[in-house]
Amino acid sequence: MQSRVKWVENMTFLGQSNSGHSVIMDGNGGEKAPSPMELVLMAAGGCSSVDVVDGLKAAGQKITGCEAQINSVRREQAPRIFTTANLHFVVTGENLDEAVVAKTVADSLEKYCSVCLMLGEGVEMTHSYEVVEA
Repeated sequence: MQSRVKWVENMTFLGQSNSGHSVIMDGNGGEKAPSPMELVLMAAGGCSSVDVVDGLKAAGQKITGCEAQINSVRREQAPRIFTTANLHFVVTGENLDEAVVAKTVADSLEKYCSVCLMLGEGVEMTHSYEVVEA
């Protein structure tokens, strides 16, 4: 897998993926676009959401919605790495089995999500969930 990042102007950068997609990043803390660190959180939420949705579908759950809400804490001094992050999933569906949701969310964070597993090497990663009846 490859990607590249080009400086556009000021503190704006263009990230380009090998699959042909682009994303703007803002080094000024998100004035014009997401910052690189915000994209890291979105990547964790996206990667884990894929696992949760796929896992619940595979388990025969009637899922109609899934939202990952990510809260994190960063160090005050450089390098301003994340020290903690929580992925909270709001899973909506019909007659969802809460035990299956709990296991699927935990398995994503602990076994399957590549982004979360990489972050977990230096970040205290936690998860939580809530089930909403559709």
